[in-house]
Amino acid sequence: MSYNDVIVQNTTAAAQQHRVLRNTYALLALSMVPTVLGALLGTSIGASLMVGSPILSLLLFLGVAWGLMIGIEKTKNSGMGVVLLLAFTFFMGLMMGPLLRHALGFSNGGTLIALAAGGTGAIFLTLAGIATTSKRDFSKMGTFLMAGVVLILVAAIANAFLHLPALTLAISAAAVLVFSALILFDIQRIVQGGETNYITATLAVYLDVYNIFVSLLQLLMAFGGERD
Repeated sequence: MSYNDVIVQNTTAAAQQHRVLRNTYALLALSMVPTVLGALLGTSIGASLMVGSPILSLLLFLGVAWGLMIGIEKTKNSGMGVVLLLAFTFFMGLMMGPLLRHALGFSNGGTLIALAAGGTGAIFLTLAGIATTSKRDFSKMGTFLMAGVVLILVAAIANAFLHLPALTLAISAAAVLVFSALILFDIQRIVQGGETNYITATLAVYLDVYNIFVSLLQLLMAFGGERD
């Protein structure tokens, strides 16, 4: 392979990576629309989203979420992948409704939600910028971060039975750290060409952002919530 061929190949690869990153950001922004619509609906119907108990609600949530994610993965190379992704984000917003309704029960609930949203945005912009420009290799964190996600999930399921406020706070704090680090990992994978499908990339980054927001809001309610 000649020097010119190498240059052309590298240029083509860089253009593809930039296109995937651009499309990921665009679809991520679009996904916020059904998330907000779902959250508004979920907040209005509130506790009716629960199906008898937090445990059954959690199992229903995991079942539907995983089902949609499997569907997204199977259709990621077609327009149906985008449709299922937007359906998934609507569902995630819907499931956020009870949490937002609880937050709005505080006299400063609107402020807490705004702070959580602002904090999430700041974390995302900062870490996405670092992942895009840094020469440090964040791929080595992959195994550790996946283990962290599994541990958080197991702890959340256990706490559905235990109802321990201290464990809830520990899970939220750990989730902020783990999913913030995952932003570095997921964005750099796109930049380096490790992820070439923008639908899959958007799903990964969306989950990072969603979990950071929910966890930040739970922490803010615990430490800054004010009752009338």
